[in-house]
Amino acid sequence: MKLMYVLPRADEQAYEAVASSGEKIMYCLPYDIEGTEFVEGYMLFTDLAIYRLLSGKVLLRVPFSELSDFSTEIMYGSVGLYAKRNGSSVLLCRFISGRNLPRYSVVVGGCEMLARRAQGELPASDEPERYCPKCGRPYLLHTKICPFCRDNKEIYRKLWGMTRGLRLMMLFPLFAAILSVVFRFLLPFVQKTAINDYILNEARADDYLLHFAVIIGAIIMLDLAHRAINVLQGRIASVSGNRFTRTLRAILFEKIQMLSMNSISAKTTGDLMGRINNDVNVVQNFMTHLLPTYFAQLFSFILALVLLLWLNPLMCLFVFVPLPIAVFAIFKFRKSMRRRNIHAWLLGQRTNHLLQDVINGARVVKSYGNEANAIAAFEAHTEAQAVVDENNGKVFDTVFPILGYVVRFGSYLILLYGNILLFQGGMDVGTLNQFNSYANIIYEPLMQITAIPRNISAFMTSLSKIFEILEEEPDVADVKMPRNDRIKGDVEIKDVTFGYESYNPVLKNINLSVKSGEMIGLVGHSGCGKTTLINLIMRLYEVNRGSIEIDGINIKEFSQNALRSQIGVVLQETHLFSGSIRDNIKYGNPHATNEEVVMAARAANAHDFIMNLPEGYNTMVGEKGFSLSGGERQRIAIARALIHNPKILILDEATAALDTETEKQIQDALNKLAVGRTTFAIAHRLSTLRNADKILVLDHGNVVEFGTHVQLLDKRGYYYKLVMAQKRAAESGVDIED
Repeated sequence: MKLMYVLPRADEQAYEAVASSGEKIMYCLPYDIEGTEFVEGYMLFTDLAIYRLLSGKVLLRVPFSELSDFSTEIMYGSVGLYAKRNGSSVLLCRFISGRNLPRYSVVVGGCEMLARRAQGELPASDEPERYCPKCGRPYLLHTKICPFCRDNKEIYRKLWGMTRGLRLMMLFPLFAAILSVVFRFLLPFVQKTAINDYILNEARADDYLLHFAVIIGAIIMLDLAHRAINVLQGRIASVSGNRFTRTLRAILFEKIQMLSMNSISAKTTGDLMGRINNDVNVVQNFMTHLLPTYFAQLFSFILALVLLLWLNPLMCLFVFVPLPIAVFAIFKFRKSMRRRNIHAWLLGQRTNHLLQDVINGARVVKSYGNEANAIAAFEAHTEAQAVVDENNGKVFDTVFPILGYVVRFGSYLILLYGNILLFQGGMDVGTLNQFNSYANIIYEPLMQITAIPRNISAFMTSLSKIFEILEEEPDVADVKMPRNDRIKGDVEIKDVTFGYESYNPVLKNINLSVKSGEMIGLVGHSGCGKTTLINLIMRLYEVNRGSIEIDGINIKEFSQNALRSQIGVVLQETHLFSGSIRDNIKYGNPHATNEEVVMAARAANAHDFIMNLPEGYNTMVGEKGFSLSGGERQRIAIARALIHNPKILILDEATAALDTETEKQIQDALNKLAVGRTTFAIAHRLSTLRNADKILVLDHGNVVEFGTHVQLLDKRGYYYKLVMAQKRAAESGVDIED
């Protein structure tokens, strides 16, 4: 992320006029609000002072020696950079929040160091730029794609690269299209011979019928050859298209699996499914059906044009008389057509999102009796989509037929002039028929001029949406030569600071050392950063500052697969896949035997209830496991973690929202699971952490206490208050969260 902008010459001269000798510029950032007006000013941060520059004037100069406690404060529609000067808060500048807040958040840390004269390297940012340098518009999320400045040729090149291994098969329909066109063009020539030499020729030879039969046979054979080539072209196009679709879907799905949690969280399931299914189908249809058709029509157009010019140049010109009008109309309509296609695509995605949410949340919908509202919302979305599709259909189906009539208007001129030549003896009937046949052939690609922009626009829209995923840069990526070591389980967290937005940290300067086999409890109020910390240990997100080490090795050096394959997770909201109970347990180890599945289920206290089910381990659990109770799903999840045999175990409120008896069964299973493993446990009921080796207490992203259960109770601090609050709540029959 850019932290050193180039000053305009006037501002640079103004700074140089007041700067001290040897003063060094450390940061230079833009600001855009001065009073009540939008401006183009700059904040200059040197090793000695802060400057505010605007239009060649120095509006503010404050030495760092007079400043402390720097901060950014988000206001309504803008952000202020503040500092304390002689004990009073001072506004240094204001700017629009979205574009520059991350930059100023980094600079705040640098200002603190400069004000304290601290030694060391000033904070910088390796975050990628979020805005296009050409037009200033934001990139698509997690990419460097600007939809306004993107070169379509680049997309075509990348698409061509994805056809490797299928190119010969995908190019065959193009060659077949050329052969089919050749056969098609031979037909009018043979028909001309039949008309002039036999049908209209009164001087007939004795073998007239034989020759005529041969010509008719030739016409039939040419027509059959033309159709046979079309059948072969269609079959090969179908095979190549399906293989290409399978490859593209596999690449797209693989890329989605490689995306970081930050990227996936920003998208909905319906959106991702729409790109894998709908958008890939649009691309496949264009490449395997429309593209060969357009290629054949282009070849037909060129060949027919040559033949028409050879037969009669003047009549050939009649074909193109109305063409400039149609081309001009299409050019003017092109942008509107693209906007309409994108609008229709977005509304379709909105409908898919709602459908996915309502179906996935069917239990919540029914629990609140909101079926009628869900139906009304779906009808409203489909109605909006239908209105747009209807309006687009009306516009397209009105404009394009009119343009089609304009394009074919030349055929009337050909008919008029050709018959005049026929009556005057300047052209024979066979030649006129041949000319009309070639004119009709040339009109087909000309007619497609009205449809090609629409189809290409839909193709480019879908292709762009696919490449938005394929070109997305994951926040978490493996190094070039990642390690795949087996780990013991020693975990060390060193000065870790992290925020989902770098300028708004959730965790601040976390330090923790855990030995292999120890159990660490994580405690704190909701939103204090407990789940964020375990997500960082699993490397679902990348730390902003500091490091996390396992066995003395930074987790960034491990491959993601090697790291996570040695970590087991049991969450409060257990996700079971559609399939049998056996399949769900074996998900932790696909190569496990049936005996190992049963052993894991016994250890998780799940074997007895599984055997009481109608089909035992073959019982289908249904989507998300809704056919099972919460405790049963949780025990299957524990069995899944057991069969995974992890070195590090993460328990995220695994016993929350369960009754006392079920919780005891789950806790017994968890105790078995945690033996000999490094365990991080977030517990809803603090009493379940009394056996933890150490307890880490978090408050607003900071470590406030760390020690054993007894030590923290004796300390009578934050943890003691949480335990006492839960105890009073339990005595009064009220259950509260951390």
